[in-house]
Amino acid sequence: MTAAAYGNPGIETRWATIAVVVGSGVVTALQVGKAAIAAPMLQFDLGLDLAAAGWLTGIFAVLGLVGSIPAGAFVTATGDRRMLMVGLGAIALGTVMGAAAPGYSVLLASRVLEGFGFLLVTVAGPAILHRVVRSGQRDLAFALWSCFMPTGMALAMLAGPLFSDWRMLWWCNAGLAAAAITAGVALIPAYPVRQSISWRSLAADSMRVLTSMGPVLLAACFALYSMMFFALFSFLPVLLMQRMGIDHGTAGLLSALASAANVIGNLAASTLLARGARRSALIAGACLILGLVSPGIFLPIFADTPTFLLCILFSGIGGLIPATLISSAPLLALSPALAPLVIGLVMQGSNLGQVIGPIAVGGAIQTYGWAAAAGIVLIAGMIAAIAALTLNFDDRRSR
Repeated sequence: MTAAAYGNPGIETRWATIAVVVGSGVVTALQVGKAAIAAPMLQFDLGLDLAAAGWLTGIFAVLGLVGSIPAGAFVTATGDRRMLMVGLGAIALGTVMGAAAPGYSVLLASRVLEGFGFLLVTVAGPAILHRVVRSGQRDLAFALWSCFMPTGMALAMLAGPLFSDWRMLWWCNAGLAAAAITAGVALIPAYPVRQSISWRSLAADSMRVLTSMGPVLLAACFALYSMMFFALFSFLPVLLMQRMGIDHGTAGLLSALASAANVIGNLAASTLLARGARRSALIAGACLILGLVSPGIFLPIFADTPTFLLCILFSGIGGLIPATLISSAPLLALSPALAPLVIGLVMQGSNLGQVIGPIAVGGAIQTYGWAAAAGIVLIAGMIAAIAALTLNFDDRRSR
């Protein structure tokens, strides 16, 4: 048997694994973005209102909110590679089911299945990277992983308009999921030894994670970041159309450009961490900047171009946060085997922010105008900065 087969892969296998895991993440993010970009076609074809179309996207965050910790437990108990394959399989099956859906109810059910797959992939992916990648390369690997959401969303925004039929968009995504499964089976090394795990012990360990200050604060920071990010990007096309007087297509293109800036921030995080940047200071500083620039985005303080540049700055600086948070999660795990549980808790915080952000900001904008959005993001940024500064990392730990 080769070293790779025993979970101790060579450098070629490690980088192949990183590529497959990140690619799988991008495929899952495409499933989020495809519903958003296909909303006008879905409204026309199925006669949906905005609320119904919104549920097709929002169901992912709701599932993540209630299921991330259980998903972490499943990954711990049954193996990260196996759960990644199951997650991609659920995405492929759900997408095929959605492409053939005769109406909204079946389409929504298919999105629940896709959301289940999304949940498993987003927890299993970082767990695989933590297991396979050496400690000195983990910050870069996790930075690449954290690019999956903005990359997938931006690709969906760009590719979606090329399809005249939303069902063809669904079929293409099913093919991508199947390709990711094939690559994962061929290139991701499996666990060296399967171990018997007591579910009672796992439940006790889950409670220990949930009552540990470090993991909870890390999840809170991710929740506040996601709330700020999605508070802006859920309404950015509308904001740009109202502020700049542009059409829907141009607003979508500019929103994709701003979202892509988040990738640069994610990659920059690994460089800063490699050069000795303190994790808590990096998270706190980035959150504070997001809060401080929000009035310039939501309020008519600047002209059109400076306002859009602030959106790019918001996205780019924000990218420093998820990469640092995800790479920090294993450092706070009670043991290496329980890293998936901490990752699950952190992802639960992310999904909480995704649920709260659009709802809170949307209601506030409807009632009080864009100034309320600026206030919410500013306060969230300050709270997140304080929470981050209370985190205590020992960056010399390696697992």
